[in-house]
Amino acid sequence: MTDSRKAIIFDFGNVLVHWDVHRIFGRFFADPAAVDSFLTEVRYPEWNERLDAGLPFAKGVAELSQAFPQYAHIFRAYDKSWLDGVTGPIHGSVDILQRLKQAGHPLYVLSNFSVEKFVHMWEQYSFVSLFDGIILSGEHHLIKPDPAFFQVALHRIGRPPQECLFIDDHLPNIETARGLGFTTIHFQSPEQLERELKTLKIL
Repeated sequence: MTDSRKAIIFDFGNVLVHWDVHRIFGRFFADPAAVDSFLTEVRYPEWNERLDAGLPFAKGVAELSQAFPQYAHIFRAYDKSWLDGVTGPIHGSVDILQRLKQAGHPLYVLSNFSVEKFVHMWEQYSFVSLFDGIILSGEHHLIKPDPAFFQVALHRIGRPPQECLFIDDHLPNIETARGLGFTTIHFQSPEQLERELKTLKIL
C-alpha cells in the first residue's frame, strides 16, 4: 500500500470546526481572564474530560453544581448552550476533507467528544457524512492520548497504524499516535495541513 491510500483520521474540534469554551462562559464574566480563573477554580479540564469519556451531561452538571452551588446556573447554561461554543466550520480543512473524499481516501474521525453532543454535529454540518467511520471517546469511555483509544480506532478501521495518517491539533495526541506507528500531522492551520499532505504525496 502506498501513502496515497492511507486511511486518514481527523480530530474534530479545532481541526474541522472552531471550538471556544469562552463563547459559552464569557456571558457570565467581565473578561476572558475571569473566565480562565473560573475554569481553573472548578477544574473544568478534568470535568470536561469526564464528559468526553461518557459521563452524561445531566449527571456532570448535577455533580459540579453540588460541589460549587454558587455556579449551578452557569453549569446548567453550559449544558443548554453547549452548541454556542462551536463557532462554525474551519473552511479550509473542510475543503481538504472534500478533496480527499473525491480522491477516494478512506476517512475517519477519532475525537474526544460526548456522544450526546456530537448529534448536533450531524445536524449542523453536512460534511460529517463524508466520513467512513466516526470513533468517539464518549462511546468507548476512553480519551486521547490513551493508547487504548487508538487501538480501538485501529480495530474499527481494520488497518495497522503504518497504514494510517492521524491529524490532530493537540501535541500529546500526536506524540502517542507517532509512538504507535501512525504517520502524523500536528494540525496548525489548513494551509499547513495542505502543505504537509502534499509533502506526503497524499494531495
